[in-house]
Amino acid sequence: MLLPALFIVGSLFESATTASRLTPTTVPTTYSGLAGQIHVRVPRIDGDVKSDGRLDEPQWASAALLTGFSQFSPSDGRPAEDSTQASIWYSETALHIGIRAFEAHGSVHATLADRDRISADDYVEILLGTFNDGRQATVFGVNPLGVQSDGVLVESGQSGSGDFIGSARASADLSPDYVFQSSGRLTGYGYEVEIRIPFKSLRYQPKQEQQWGINIIRRVQHSGYEDSWAPAKRAAASFLGQAGTLDGLTDLRRGLVLDVNPVVTSKVSGAPAVAGWQYDADRPEAGANVRWGVTDNVTLNGTVNPDFSQVESDAGQVAFDPRQALFFSEKRPFFLDGIEQFNTPNSLIYTRRIQEPLGAVKLTGKVSGTDIAFLSAVDEDRTSFTGRDNPVFNILRVQRDVGSQSRVGIAYTDRIDGDNYNRVANADARIVFGKIYSTQLQIAGSTTRTADVKRDAPLWEASFNRNGRAFNMDYTIRGIHEDFRAQSGFVSRPGIVRTNITHNYTVFGERGALFENFTGGITLDGTWQYQRFVNNRDAQDKKLHFNTSVTLRGGWQARASLFVETFGYDPVLYADYALEVPSSTGAGLDTVAFTGTPRIRNTDYYLRVATPQFKQFSGSVFAVWGRDENFFEWSPADILYLTLVANWRPTDKLRLNAQYQHQQFDRRSDGSTVGVRKIPRLKLEYQIARPIFVRVIGEYDADMQDDLRDDSRTGAPILVFDPGAGGYVRALGSRRNNLRSEWLFSYQPSPGTVFFAGYGSTMNEPEPLRFGRLRRTVDGFFVKLSYLYRL
Repeated sequence: MLLPALFIVGSLFESATTASRLTPTTVPTTYSGLAGQIHVRVPRIDGDVKSDGRLDEPQWASAALLTGFSQFSPSDGRPAEDSTQASIWYSETALHIGIRAFEAHGSVHATLADRDRISADDYVEILLGTFNDGRQATVFGVNPLGVQSDGVLVESGQSGSGDFIGSARASADLSPDYVFQSSGRLTGYGYEVEIRIPFKSLRYQPKQEQQWGINIIRRVQHSGYEDSWAPAKRAAASFLGQAGTLDGLTDLRRGLVLDVNPVVTSKVSGAPAVAGWQYDADRPEAGANVRWGVTDNVTLNGTVNPDFSQVESDAGQVAFDPRQALFFSEKRPFFLDGIEQFNTPNSLIYTRRIQEPLGAVKLTGKVSGTDIAFLSAVDEDRTSFTGRDNPVFNILRVQRDVGSQSRVGIAYTDRIDGDNYNRVANADARIVFGKIYSTQLQIAGSTTRTADVKRDAPLWEASFNRNGRAFNMDYTIRGIHEDFRAQSGFVSRPGIVRTNITHNYTVFGERGALFENFTGGITLDGTWQYQRFVNNRDAQDKKLHFNTSVTLRGGWQARASLFVETFGYDPVLYADYALEVPSSTGAGLDTVAFTGTPRIRNTDYYLRVATPQFKQFSGSVFAVWGRDENFFEWSPADILYLTLVANWRPTDKLRLNAQYQHQQFDRRSDGSTVGVRKIPRLKLEYQIARPIFVRVIGEYDADMQDDLRDDSRTGAPILVFDPGAGGYVRALGSRRNNLRSEWLFSYQPSPGTVFFAGYGSTMNEPEPLRFGRLRRTVDGFFVKLSYLYRL
C-alpha cells in the first residue's frame, strides 16, 4: 500500500507551465556567485552542438553565464584567485555546460587518465540536485582533456572543517557511472571543457517546470585550492544546502528510457596437476542488466546472472584491531545504479552480502519528497548455510525529506535461507537546525533464526554535531548488542557500546600566508562490552587523543597526534586460547585457561604528511609508532604501522602508483618480533586513448607470526582450540609469502559498453621478498564483453 499511495500523492504536485525558447542570438544573462546571484534562469535553445571542447557555436553566446567563484577550501569567504566562467543552456533532450578556466599562476595539470582517476589533475565538478532537496546530488567531473569522473554525493553527516584533507564537505562516491558526453582542450589562458548531460541519464521531478540545485566546483592543483560558484560557508551543517538553482527548466524530454546491457564472460583457471600444470575452461556465462525509466522519477532495474569478474582485485588491507571486520566497497554495475538511495546509518544495507546472485530486481525513485528503494535477489545455493538452499534477499529503504535539510527514514532487510532467516527493522532521522547543528538518531532490531534457535537484539545510536567555521564538536554514542546480526548489512564489530566526544578548533591564515589553516583537537573515546555498559560497569577500552593538522601554502598537508590509551582484556577475543603449563603433580603438562593481563596501557604517536598534487608527482607518508597492545599474545609491544604512497605521472598517458604497507609488533619483554606484515604494491597504467588502457599490478603479501606465548605473565606456550582436531594445539609460527600479478587490457568507450581481457597469477615462496624460489599456485585468464543498448 505504501508505494501506490506515494505515487498518488506525487501526482498532485505536478504543475504545468509553458516552455520559453530562445534563439541563439539572445543576449546572455550573467550570474555572479560572489554577488549572491545564485538563482539562474536557464535559456532553452533549440538545436544541438558538436562536443569538441570549443565553445564557439552560437548557442554558447546565448547561454546563462555563471561567474564570481569564491574559495571554499582551505579557507572560505574569499574571492577565487583563478577566474572561472560557466555557460549553461538546455535543449529538449540535454543540459549543456561549458567551462572556461583561467590559469595565470602556473601550468595546468592534465593527463589522459582512466575514468574516475582525475583527482591528481585540475578538474571541475558539476553538482546537480535534480530533486532540489539539498541532501543529495549527482556529480559530473571533467579534467582539462575531457576525461570523466562521476558519482553521487549524499549528505548523511558532515566532516568538520578540521578534517585532514582541508575540506568541510563530504566526498562523492565515484562508484556509479552515468552516460554523458564531455570534451576538453588546453588553451593559452588555461583550459576549456564542454559537457552534455542527457536527460535520459537522470532522474528528476515529475513536473512540467523544474528547479534543480546546482553548484560548480573547481579544483586548482598548483595551489591546492577548491573554489565554488555558489559561495559556500564552512560553518554549515550542509554543503549541498548552500547550492544555487537552475530555474525554469520546462518540457524536458527523456523519451523512452530503456537500457539493455547483455554481458558475456569466460574464464580459464590453472592449477597444479600430477603432470605439470593444468587449465580448465569454464563454459562462457551470459547475463544481462535492464534499466527502465518507469517515470521521470522512478527507475526499475533487473538482472540475470550479473557478472562479478573484477577487473582489479581488492587491494590488501592491514587491520589495526582484529576485532574489526574489513570493509570492501561494491563494484557491480547493477547494484551501483541508485546505490545512494540504500544508504543507511551503520551500513545496515550492504549489497556485497548478495554474493553470487542468480537474478535480482530493484526499484528506486523519489516521489513527493520521499525516496523509495526496494531490492529483491536470489543467491546461489553454494552461498547458503546449508549448501542446498538458495538465499533470498528482500531489502527496503524509505526516506522522507523534512523541512529544508532534515530527513527521517525506515529500512527493512530480510535474508531467508531455507528454515533459517535474518530480519532487521530500522528507523532513523537526521535533524538539521540552527544552520550549523545536526543530530542523528537510529534504532534497529534484528531477529535471527539459526538451527531452530531464535535471537532478538537491538542496535541504537545518537549523535550531535556542530559544524562551525572555527569551532566544531561531535558527540556520538552507539550500542550494538552481541546477538545483533545484519546478514544483509555490514556491522564491523557487534557486542559493544562506544562513546566519542571530539572538539576541534581551526585558525585560518591570511591570504598568501604560509599556514593557510591550523586545527587543534581533542578526542575522548570509550568502548564497553555491551552487557558491561547496560550493567553500569567500567569501560573496556579508553582513549584520549590530542590531534593537530595543518594546511600549508601550495597544498602541503600534515597531521600529528598523541594517543594515550588503555585497553582492557577482551575474553571474547581469546575464548579459544589456553596455556600449556607443567602439571601441579610434576608429571607431564596441563592445559589451563588463558586469562590475560587485565589492562594494557598505550602511548602512541601518529604522523601523516601529504605533498601537493605536483604536475608529475604526489606522495604521502603515514606512520603510527609507540607502545601498544600485541593482540597475538595480549601483551605490551613496540608497534609500527607505516604506509608510503608515491604517484608518478611522467607523461600525460603513463601513470605509476607505488604503495608500501608495514605492520610490526615487537615484544617489550625481549625485543623479539611476534608478528610482521609487509605489503608492497605497484600499479602501472598506460592510457592508449581515452577509452583504452593497459594495466599491470603486482602485490606482494609477506606475513609472519612467531610461536605464541603468554608474554605478559607466565611465558608459557599458548594453545588454540582446533575444531578439526577436537582439542587444543600449540599456536606455532606461520609464514605466508604470496605474489599476486594482474594484467588487463580495457576498452570502455562508455559505461556499460566494455571489453576486458586479463590474466592473473598467484605465486609463493618460502622466504619473504627474495623472488628466487617463487612457485606458481594458481592462475587464470578471463574475458568480459558487454554492450549498452539505449533504446
